[in-house]
Amino acid sequence: MIEDNTTIPKKIVKLSTINCQLKRIKMKTLKYIALLPALAMTLGACSEDFLEVESPSDLLVDEYYNTESRIFEDLVAAYDPLEWFDWSENQYCPINVMSDIMADQMWPGGGTSSDNLFWQLMSNYASVPTECMTGLWTELYSGVKRSNDVLNYIENVIEISKETKALYSAEAKVLRAYYYTNLWKFWGNIPFYKINLKDPYIGEQKTADEVYAEIIADLDEAIANGGLPMKAEAKNYGRVTLAMAYMLYAEVVMYQKDESKYSTALKYMEEIISSGEYDLNPDYAALWTTEGEWCSESIWEINFMNAGAIRSWNWAKGAGGTVLPRLISPRGWKSGTDNIDAGWGFCQIRREMLDLYDDKDSRKAATIYDASQYDYEKSWASTDLFLMKYIARKGYNEGQKADADLNYGNNLRIYRYSETLLNAAELGSPNAQSYLDKVRERAGVESIPATKENIIAERALEFVGEGKRYWDVIRSGIATEVLTPSTLEGQGQYRTNTWSESKKYLPIPQTEINSSNGAIKQNPGY
Repeated sequence: MIEDNTTIPKKIVKLSTINCQLKRIKMKTLKYIALLPALAMTLGACSEDFLEVESPSDLLVDEYYNTESRIFEDLVAAYDPLEWFDWSENQYCPINVMSDIMADQMWPGGGTSSDNLFWQLMSNYASVPTECMTGLWTELYSGVKRSNDVLNYIENVIEISKETKALYSAEAKVLRAYYYTNLWKFWGNIPFYKINLKDPYIGEQKTADEVYAEIIADLDEAIANGGLPMKAEAKNYGRVTLAMAYMLYAEVVMYQKDESKYSTALKYMEEIISSGEYDLNPDYAALWTTEGEWCSESIWEINFMNAGAIRSWNWAKGAGGTVLPRLISPRGWKSGTDNIDAGWGFCQIRREMLDLYDDKDSRKAATIYDASQYDYEKSWASTDLFLMKYIARKGYNEGQKADADLNYGNNLRIYRYSETLLNAAELGSPNAQSYLDKVRERAGVESIPATKENIIAERALEFVGEGKRYWDVIRSGIATEVLTPSTLEGQGQYRTNTWSESKKYLPIPQTEINSSNGAIKQNPGY
């Protein structure tokens, strides 16, 4: 089933019970009330008369989204799945580390070699259709469904300004492009639809190249309509901006290696740079603290909160925080040591990474936490090195009201200005050397020539743990050289296979193929 697993019935609710559907979601400084376009998450909290199929006072869902305020509720609902990636369908799927465990900078870790088994298989290029990342697949398609809803229902709204309609439409198209981009990168040949499916909920499966063209079409339309601001006001942090759309455009064009669009991607990067709206944060380490959220360098983050958070093991979609810091911090850790909380020992940094950083590079300590001096429980694939950027910092889940594991308030950084500079340099800007120098100067290291090889290597140092490296080595053609079994003493068993072109895409979950009665075809090689 590839449709949002919480599809609304045709007839929904009496207005007197409308509050039963509402969910509070706080985007840091921005608090929204969102009407969920889904009932499965809320039925348990509502009275038995929630649905009255034949009541003349019922409101058809197609009729509900007919005002500006109501379509805004639908738009907020389209943002919701961004916060669900890390824990969904009894799977941990933080979107940044799902790609990074397939790269050459971290091991999956955990308690044993079968802990989060599908992680272990992904890391070793041994994924199978029956043991794979179904949670991320589901939530990405939930995002697609909700974005489609906005673009469908907004046409029914009469009393809405041209400017507001343009803004909401652009946001929904960029969100849809973002959800599809991740489906495209992980799975390639995917069911694709812009009109939500009806029973039996089977969408046309398009090739990866066809999906790419559709993503670009959405981004072209969203960028052209003029509704998006270059940067959001503080009250709107977390919403799509023009700069975010530009970054997504560059990402997909560069991953596709579509040279015909490099000049457009470069133009967009130069527009961000020349806008004066963004700049490098002088202190790299400070980027990863609460104070560093939405600083001058941040182009787009996925917001999480700890104060008042209600996300729980019984309600994974409740508003609140993220489980990522708990996942990636040391097991059996003495609470408070070095101001760090205990975790579950996943995603340990490979020891080879230590030698890649110059000793003067300020990113080294800000990226890698060395726990070797402390007594704690060693994980499978233990290196004693942890990702400092998102480590479980003491106090970062204080004030939560449900389950502390799930409610760390660390925002997930998706696009930073340093990537804008490196994108522009790689795309051939005449200022390429200056842009690379700025990134390295902030890190405290000397200039190197702005060759493509050096820029890719710089990205490897700049973006550890941010979900960039795996895609970089594939698009730059070095995957078979670097995605190989580890030769470092004591680490060889952590990866025994070498990446091959047939592993570019993950297997489509077997449950999806089964539910489509074979209409969805498995990716080659599985």
